[in-house]
Amino acid sequence: MSSQNSMPCNSENQSTLVAGKKRIRSSSVCVWLSPDEQAKIRERMADMGIRNLSAYIRKMALNGYVLHVDLAPVKEIVSLQRRCANNLNQIAVRANTYGGVYPDEIKTLQKDYTDLWGPLSELLEKLSEVVAL
Repeated sequence: MSSQNSMPCNSENQSTLVAGKKRIRSSSVCVWLSPDEQAKIRERMADMGIRNLSAYIRKMALNGYVLHVDLAPVKEIVSLQRRCANNLNQIAVRANTYGGVYPDEIKTLQKDYTDLWGPLSELLEKLSEVVAL
């Protein structure tokens, strides 16, 4: 049994300083769990990407749910947007320096923006489904 599990659960045993900072929360709550319940909580925490048990339990107790958002599609869209902006900037520099723009460059920009709108509209649909919950 770890010392964390065997420590009595009352606020007198909690120090007021944690890592050199004053503790914001001064009250503790003790919850008894079976090993299966504790494993299930740890599994749900891992699914949500949360490592702090106290934060997870506090969030669940106060709000009733934890919303886990996968930001991978957003990162992809941001990357596409950066590439489009970079291409547009290069074409603007070329147009201002040499006075002309090649039609192929315009077609490439149009394709990049089309590629950007596909994932963006999918992401917006997923976000509307989340909001509808």
